[in-house]
Amino acid sequence: MSVVAIVGAGTLGGALAQTIAARDRAGAVRLVDEAADVAAGKALDIRQSAPVDRFATRVTGHGDVAAAVGADVVVLAGPAAAPETEWTDVAGLALLERLGAGDSGAVILCAGASHRRLVERGVTEGRIPRGRLFGTAPEALRAAVTAVVALDLGCAASDVALTVLGVPPHAVVPWGQATVAGQPLEELLPAARLARTRARTPLLWPPGPYALAAAAARVVAALVDAAARVPSCFVVPDGGHGARRRALAAPAQLDAGGIARIVEPPLTSAELVHLRNGLAAADREG
Repeated sequence: MSVVAIVGAGTLGGALAQTIAARDRAGAVRLVDEAADVAAGKALDIRQSAPVDRFATRVTGHGDVAAAVGADVVVLAGPAAAPETEWTDVAGLALLERLGAGDSGAVILCAGASHRRLVERGVTEGRIPRGRLFGTAPEALRAAVTAVVALDLGCAASDVALTVLGVPPHAVVPWGQATVAGQPLEELLPAARLARTRARTPLLWPPGPYALAAAAARVVAALVDAAARVPSCFVVPDGGHGARRRALAAPAQLDAGGIARIVEPPLTSAELVHLRNGLAAADREG
């Protein structure tokens, strides 16, 4: 059974540990934080919920990042010392170096909404293969947009298929590719209502810690199960849409080793302009 290590026992890390455990896909979850008592306490709380939620995943708390070495999947969240924050790209790069991430063979996920730059720097400066280091927060945004569309149409969210691309909050939704129960969304949603949904999309960013945890847990489950899923992730593409060596949200086809392929959905000329303007805005904002 796979081992998942979560580095950071803040709010996001704790929520993620519980969500992964409750899905009962991993054999073990290691919650790692310098605040060892906090990590141990949260791990104990999750273990005590196992008879209620009926899972067998073993959750343990650790005070040394070395406990993450050897895990199949490592997820960076945020420190217990500042529980509502996420690892910065500087602190995250230091953690990746301590983990020996470039040589470990583990798939490394960055779960925070602010982790786009960490993914970018980990690939370009830390020289971690782009297929083994990526961020999961865009999947939470995709889920939020999906929920808004489902609410507007009065349908089940599971019937809605769409993706997000670019740099949130300037993300692009390729609406022409979106479907509801196999039907084109643009045929079901009047243009005025679709325009309102489009205008609301930037307001859905950043997602909260529980949505971020759910998104990361979904990606972890896909990696552990080797399921062919295509979530939206922060990736560093090798070209495509003018984004070479810059991290952006894009749909990524996964396998057990990480990203098998980055998918480039077709964009209209207006969507392509929006995407490039978003990348330029991200560059200006640093």
